[in-house]
Amino acid sequence: MSDKIDTQKIAKLARLKLTATESEKLDGYLEQIIDYIDQLNQLDTSNVQPTSNVIPAHNIFRDDEASESKNVDYLTGAPSSNKRHYEVP
Repeated sequence: MSDKIDTQKIAKLARLKLTATESEKLDGYLEQIIDYIDQLNQLDTSNVQPTSNVIPAHNIFRDDEASESKNVDYLTGAPSSNKRHYEVP
């Protein structure tokens, strides 16, 4: 891997507080993932026919229906909210 991953920046964007030990551990995991992706990128797939879905599944979801919101305060876990909306930086 050529570039160093800024784990602390990723954690800050995700609003996570990582200890130095957790950050080092995450560095290792992310480095392994990116190395594996680099290996996959080296594969010759020129003779592989593209697919959009490997199984013949059709839309299995129900139709959307408008309904009133349940009386649950979804925003209680948000670091910042404004009336009925999440606030993001």
